[in-house]
Amino acid sequence: MILEMKVPSPGESITEVEIASWLVADGDYVEKDQAIAEVDSDKATLELPAEASGIITLKAEEGDAVAVGQVVCLIDTAAAKPSGATAPAVSEEAKKDAAPAPEVPVAPASAAPKVQKGAGIASPAAQKILAEKGMDPAQVPGTGREGRITKEDAQQAVPSMGSAPTHGSRGESRTKLSMLRRKVAERLVAAKNETAMLTTFNEVDMSAIFALRKEYKDAFASKHGVGLGFMSFFTLAVIRALKMFPAVNSMIDDKDMITYDFCDISIAVSGPKGLMVPVIRNAELLSFRGVEAEVKRLAVRAREGAITVDEMTGGTFTITNGGVFGSMLSTPIINPPQSAILGMHNIVERPVVKDGAIVAAPVMYVALSYDHRIIDGRESVGFLVAVKEALENPIEVLMNNQVKQALEL
Repeated sequence: MILEMKVPSPGESITEVEIASWLVADGDYVEKDQAIAEVDSDKATLELPAEASGIITLKAEEGDAVAVGQVVCLIDTAAAKPSGATAPAVSEEAKKDAAPAPEVPVAPASAAPKVQKGAGIASPAAQKILAEKGMDPAQVPGTGREGRITKEDAQQAVPSMGSAPTHGSRGESRTKLSMLRRKVAERLVAAKNETAMLTTFNEVDMSAIFALRKEYKDAFASKHGVGLGFMSFFTLAVIRALKMFPAVNSMIDDKDMITYDFCDISIAVSGPKGLMVPVIRNAELLSFRGVEAEVKRLAVRAREGAITVDEMTGGTFTITNGGVFGSMLSTPIINPPQSAILGMHNIVERPVVKDGAIVAAPVMYVALSYDHRIIDGRESVGFLVAVKEALENPIEVLMNNQVKQALEL
């Protein structure tokens, strides 16, 4: 029996995905639930598991954009599992469905593979690309069968720039952007072009938080199994400020302004496939322990590529921490359709004035980028000042002078 495997829907509103990589080769025997491919949507990279055991025949190539519901491979469930190194046997039914593979002569192990150059035979797609570049097909090496110039050959071909002498390496490489990276690029450009984005800055003396973490981090980690990091302080400070300035917790919908009475905080995380922004749902209901546990859970899932579309959908406000990479100051870009984003940066010992004396203190610069269409200067500056006040006096503002109770110790 031949099973047609179709692209499942990775989430609402997603109609197309891209084959990022095949984890198996054409003709391999696969086991049921074995990961056979990684597919990119515009929100995440997901694994595609085999729906049955059998011999697989691939029907799409890496880099292909395929619609949800499209057949991407066939699995011959009647084929027996090969034993040892014996080549897997393919049933007659699979042979009829699979396209015949071209015969490729095998060169001796000691000989380098030969590529015919100057054959000048190009596929229609390659001919169009070369014509746009103004290149003669006879001057392009072809890697296809019998030296045929493929679309990829044409894309990688570089017109001659003359024969002036050069020194050192002048190599280059071309890598196709993943669907996720292309979508991130589109959203960032849209945020710049479609919002009235401004950024306001402030600085935070982190001395009080440093002292709290030094005194309680071991007990906190021992009891709760997570570290007492900076994200819980910043998240709770942001939640307090959002309640004080609800316009910052709002979005534009056509001619309307939608203001939320809950705080779904998006946390920007660098993952293997690019920037991921998982969401802490109803963060206003969480304690220090709850925030730290959720941040850890989402960060691990994002870095392991296990994050789901649902976990990254929504969010009313974003926090991004460029400080982990050493950033001193930046202007973060709004995460649409949200209206504001808080940027954290690295913490550096800087001179500050306390009680009339200049002393060294751990200082972080913070930045709030916001959409000026619905957030005015009063709200933006007031919001950032409220965040600063909470972070510089966390015991009184965030813990109600009950440190152990707030940390659940």
